[in-house]
Amino acid sequence: MGKWSRRAFIGAGVAAGGALVVGIAVRPGNPTDKLKPSVASGDGEQLVNSWVKIAPDNTVTAIVPHAEMGQGAHSVLAQMLADELDADWDKIEILEAPGLPDYAGADIVRDFLAPTLQVPNILEPTVQGGFLTLADMMSIGFTGGSFSIRGAGQRSIRMAGAAARQMLIAAAADKWGVAAEEITTADSLLNHQPSGQSGTYGEFAEAAAEQSLPVKPKRKAINEYKLMGKPIPRKDIPSKVDGTASFGIDVEVEGMKYAAVKAPPVIGASVEKINATTAKSMPGVLQILNMGNFVAVIADGYWRAQQALSTIEATYSVTEADTLDTEAIFARYAAALDEAGKDGGDFETEDGDAIGAMAEAAKTLKAEYRAPFLAHATMEPMNCTAQVTDDRCDLWLGSQNPLGMRREVADALGMDEDSVHVENQYLGGGFGRRSYTDVPIMAARLAKAAGYPIKMIWSREEDTAQDYFRPSATSRFEAGLDADGKLISWDNIHVHLFDPSEAPKIDHYAVANKLIRKVDVPMHLRFGAWRSVDHSQQAWFVESFIDEVAAESGKDPLALRQELLANEPRLLTVLNKAAEMADWGGSMPEGHGRGIALVPGFGSIVAQVAEVDMTGKKPHVTKVYCCTDVGFAMNPDGVIAQMESAIVYGLTAALYGDITVKDGAVQQSNFHDYPMLRIDEMPEVEVALINGDPERIGGAGEPGLPPIAPAVTNAIFAATGKRIRELPIAKHDFAGSET
Repeated sequence: MGKWSRRAFIGAGVAAGGALVVGIAVRPGNPTDKLKPSVASGDGEQLVNSWVKIAPDNTVTAIVPHAEMGQGAHSVLAQMLADELDADWDKIEILEAPGLPDYAGADIVRDFLAPTLQVPNILEPTVQGGFLTLADMMSIGFTGGSFSIRGAGQRSIRMAGAAARQMLIAAAADKWGVAAEEITTADSLLNHQPSGQSGTYGEFAEAAAEQSLPVKPKRKAINEYKLMGKPIPRKDIPSKVDGTASFGIDVEVEGMKYAAVKAPPVIGASVEKINATTAKSMPGVLQILNMGNFVAVIADGYWRAQQALSTIEATYSVTEADTLDTEAIFARYAAALDEAGKDGGDFETEDGDAIGAMAEAAKTLKAEYRAPFLAHATMEPMNCTAQVTDDRCDLWLGSQNPLGMRREVADALGMDEDSVHVENQYLGGGFGRRSYTDVPIMAARLAKAAGYPIKMIWSREEDTAQDYFRPSATSRFEAGLDADGKLISWDNIHVHLFDPSEAPKIDHYAVANKLIRKVDVPMHLRFGAWRSVDHSQQAWFVESFIDEVAAESGKDPLALRQELLANEPRLLTVLNKAAEMADWGGSMPEGHGRGIALVPGFGSIVAQVAEVDMTGKKPHVTKVYCCTDVGFAMNPDGVIAQMESAIVYGLTAALYGDITVKDGAVQQSNFHDYPMLRIDEMPEVEVALINGDPERIGGAGEPGLPPIAPAVTNAIFAATGKRIRELPIAKHDFAGSET
């Protein structure tokens, strides 16, 4: 998924025929006849609408449009649908929607472009149809950006549940000859108390499917919730515990062989020639292929393929990046920032007169921060199983974007899109990495060349070196303080800005004069979405510098934030709760420190306080207090788990994450030189939830990560006086202290 702005979305709509400008005569209607062969082919199964399937035995299947990669989206979406449907939770099953245009991410596009758009009921099908068409045209059907619950869940899934309930009631009313408003529903049963008639959803599913699809069915009010807001156990956990869950790497297809692959170490190079003499004679080797941008060994087992691959000598093309190293990349950033000067670059925020106020400030403060490239390091290695015939391609893998993958694989094979079929599996970690299509395209090309099914597995080394990396970045700040130590000017210029556009902005902090700019610098490494995207760097930059401003002005870091958030009661509530949980201001043992950070993003607000012990040979984070307002927690346990997992992932990056480059190639290869947080390093985590606004659902998967890095580095400063301005923390020597 490339960089998309609102302007790019709108431009795509206009180019596609003005869909968003004048509307289009496309109404999604109820395309059940078209979808039924793909999702409801069992005996007697009825597809009441795109998202609800009901079987004769009264089993209700929630068809959900997002991938399950450990975040619990499948279960929470089903929970929302079941509540609106008044379905029996014990009889709810879950099916991931296939990568078909009717399941494109209309709600993602709508939330991105027009999150507050309200239209008359008569226009709603046309408007939603326009967003659906645009989502399909752009191949948007991804899982990421914390859109699952707040996007598809709040709109499509809840609406589908409410619509199906209304259709079932209408069907029963027709059969019983009673008023629909006299019928009640509960636990997948319909009841008409005055006449004593009752029936199951399964009995009325066929008749319900013949009813007109309601345009805007009435969703439940919060006081009517029975399942939403409850800590209901996830449906996917039992199979993951007993080993029956199917991940991409578990897929077995009759007649398949295994492929190990290796791409040129410098991204962008090609394979010019290979010497495979040794590999050809090794046991189990079936084919050795030079695919141009990678080499593959196909064998009767993965280990045999990988062992043979390691003996192949390859010659690669020369690229302009062959002489680049990490310091040269950061030198490019510095040169671009220097060239931009005081008034160059692309302006992102310009409030007041930051330059003028800086000139009149009683005191100024400058700082520069550097963040490294990061890999995703998903625990399940990248993989895909593919089978290609003359007129069909079948793919089995875990993907965050099956719809986009389907289209790009079809393009790569020169096939019609309808000929590509995706069987999405559970994802053993995604974090953005599995939204890209390089792996399935490679597997499909190999299967086509080989003539039989191929399971392609990347080694950990290949995965680390060939990732779509979180970009490295440099950010420079200058702050101006008046004679009373009040922050009156904020000047920030940084390299890169991908998504979301608000990541470097500080609109929530009351600073009268703000200037925020960026400069773009080309990178030869592939860059991509990494959990919380640009918030992962920008939050560390901003919240670290806020702490520096507090120290320079002689104010407590919490007190400064409280002052700057005086007109933001919702954010202030979250900040104060995190501070209260941590006993902010209370005494700490010598060599220990507390740090705080607050980051709004993805429709949610998260504040964290980290406690660190600096008395050992390296920093040890002992406790993290986290408070979040996600609007309304559809499943409180799920939100807490997401905060905890984001803290683990973000803390790993803050402490250790560092992808470095030498001679154009990534130097890291596996967990020995790209380490993960170990269990004995895991801090105790305490999470508090604030349900601030039930009508404004925020994300949970992304927003828990950004505050952890600044909270930890701010805590290190509190304990040692040493200010961390370059990540990872492991690069720094804590034998002494320095500012």
